[in-house]
Amino acid sequence: MKKMLMAFGAVALMGISAVAAEALVQKAKKAGLKPIPESRSELYKLIDNPKNPITDAKVELGKKLYFDPRLSKSGLVSCNFCHNLATGGVDGVDAATGHKWTANPHHLNSPTVYNAVFFEKQFWDGRSPDLEDHAQGPIQAAPEMAATKEHVEKVVNTIPEYVKEFKKAYGDPDMKPTFKDVADTIAIFERTLVTPSRYDKYLAGCDKSLSKEEKEGLKTFIDKGCVNCHTGIALGGSMQPFPLMGKYKYADIGDFKGDKNGMVKVPTLRNILETRPYFHNGAVWSVKEAIKIMGETQLGIKISDEEAKKIETFFGALTGKKPYVRYPMLPASSQKTPKPDLN
Repeated sequence: MKKMLMAFGAVALMGISAVAAEALVQKAKKAGLKPIPESRSELYKLIDNPKNPITDAKVELGKKLYFDPRLSKSGLVSCNFCHNLATGGVDGVDAATGHKWTANPHHLNSPTVYNAVFFEKQFWDGRSPDLEDHAQGPIQAAPEMAATKEHVEKVVNTIPEYVKEFKKAYGDPDMKPTFKDVADTIAIFERTLVTPSRYDKYLAGCDKSLSKEEKEGLKTFIDKGCVNCHTGIALGGSMQPFPLMGKYKYADIGDFKGDKNGMVKVPTLRNILETRPYFHNGAVWSVKEAIKIMGETQLGIKISDEEAKKIETFFGALTGKKPYVRYPMLPASSQKTPKPDLN
């Protein structure tokens, strides 16, 4: 009889545990948290661009252009220079640094390119609606790649292998790649930089994907209201007022104030432990400090050290599996390809 009662008790506890686990998943989904789809077809519905569909040929060409420093004025700075795929999609410095070793004049930090396809807007002030439009900006920005449209077009069109690849990728034997074509193709590659994690498996129904401590962190993350801004598939990517409830203690670093309405793009929390430093001006290097600052500035609450630690533990489950990217061998320049200009 005693063994039967013990067995019944064990079953009851398992039932309660299962109910509690299901309750947290439902709570997360109700709060707006969404997993990256496991199905390739479902994922492509989210990341594909109907105006310029993803194909293997475009992705491979876009990857080469992403890594090609010849698109820059100096011949030294590529997209990967600031958005390094080997280091979380960021450069790891507080202010983005580019042409002539120039730091961003507003002291803006380089956001990660991983999962950027899920953002509602691009750039810290949200001025670009998608990755295609966004890709045109850094190439032309003086403190970044400092190139003109004409320079980019001349580089690509004087490299025979690039012209051949564009014609093949777009199915146009008469194609003469334009600056927009280059940016669009880079964006196609960037659309594939998605990093599913254990967190996604958990939301999809695999309870064992998260540890007990990570689940406690997720619950704290939701209960404290962090999901008000860090939500959706990207856990960020929308435009929100910043600061909202309290003063940002590092506001004097740089002069960025957001868009005309004081709105700032919410950074993704995916791979957050790999993308230091934090905030638009890269002023914070500690995850714990960043969490506590967000409580003060955005939620108007004090997050304790213990609560911050729990949330940080949950953040570990957001470190995703990066797509395998083999460094490309770039096609050779020709005698007509623009020479590097370091001035």
